[in-house]
Amino acid sequence: MTAMAPARTETDLSFLLDHTSHVLRTRMAAALAEIGLTSRMHCVLVHALEEERTQIQLAELGDMDKTTMVVTVDALEKAGYAERRPSSTDRRARIIAVTAEGAEVARRSQEIVDGVHRAALGSIPDEERDVLVRALNRLAAGHLATPVEGGRRARERAR
Repeated sequence: MTAMAPARTETDLSFLLDHTSHVLRTRMAAALAEIGLTSRMHCVLVHALEEERTQIQLAELGDMDKTTMVVTVDALEKAGYAERRPSSTDRRARIIAVTAEGAEVARRSQEIVDGVHRAALGSIPDEERDVLVRALNRLAAGHLATPVEGGRRARERAR
């Protein structure tokens, strides 16, 4: 006997957000790869240019764990786009400083990121685009601003 699937009573927001986010990330990755960057590298460069920040602060901004952050900064250093330097305000801390070449790459990568976002939003009529952006900002700043503690994926819990 085949069981009947429960009736869906609400729009599958998880699918819609996950799917569109996944496709947007893949498009972003492909576009940035054309100039030899990853999304994480772009994130580190842009945030490091905004103000003096430590590797830990940049990892938090980019939602990266320590290992991923170290690998990302290593790649930026190897490419000549950034370097680790002592902080000007805390001699115990090291900051990520963007080189002149890195600043130019960050400018180019920001143009690429803006273009990917522009293309996605441009596929929606103006009046719907404004509503979507307002609604997503409201969710991101409100009800969905903070992850639930211990809200790990089922696959991670099974280990």
